[in-house]
Amino acid sequence: MSKILLINGSPNEYGCTYTALKEIADTLSRNDVETEILYLGKKPIAGCIACGKCAETKRCVFHDSVNEVLDRIDEFDAIVVGSPVYYAGPAGQLTAFLDRLFFLKEDLMAGKLGASVVSCRRGGATAAFDRLNKYFTISNMPIVSSQYWNMVHGSTPEDVRQDLEGLQVMRTLAENMAWLLRCIDAGRKAGVPSPVYEEHLWTNFIR
Repeated sequence: MSKILLINGSPNEYGCTYTALKEIADTLSRNDVETEILYLGKKPIAGCIACGKCAETKRCVFHDSVNEVLDRIDEFDAIVVGSPVYYAGPAGQLTAFLDRLFFLKEDLMAGKLGASVVSCRRGGATAAFDRLNKYFTISNMPIVSSQYWNMVHGSTPEDVRQDLEGLQVMRTLAENMAWLLRCIDAGRKAGVPSPVYEEHLWTNFIR
C-alpha cells in the first residue's frame, strides 16, 4: 500500500490548513492509500545555517523534526505540504523545515510525488503556492495538480468548510494522486525502469 506524508505547516494544529489536508487524507483513504499528517508544532524551527555538516553525516546538526522525517523518508511515496498564507508567502517555520529537509535528501526525493496546499483569508495564495512548488521542481519530483490551484479560503475551519469549490479541489487533487500512484506501481510491476540521471553539473557564472 502506498503511503503519503502530509505536512501541516500551520501553527494552528486543527485550523484551516488542517481542514484542507484532512479533506485530502480522507479521499486518499477511500482510495486505499495510507496517510500520515505531520504537525510541525508551535516551537521555532531553525533555518539552514549552511554549515555543510550534512554532506558528511547525512544528518542535520539541529536535532528536531527534520531528522525524524529523514529517518523515515523512504516510507513515503509522496509528500503534500500545507501552509497558511502570510504576506503572500508560506509560513516561515515551514520553509525553514523544508529548506533543511530538501537540502539533505534532495536526491532521495526523486520520483516521489509532490503537491502543495495553501490556505488564506483572501489574497496571496498563488504566490505562496508557487513558492512551495519550487521544492518539488528542483528535486525531480512530479507535481500532482487538480482542477484549480490548490487553495482554500476562510479565516476559520468553519469558513473553509463553506468553500465548496476549494474542498472539491482538495478531493480532486487526492484522486489524481491516488491514480498516479497506481500508475507508477503498475509500471514497476511491468518492468518499466526508473529514470537514469546524469552526474549533476554545476555552472557558476562568476569566474
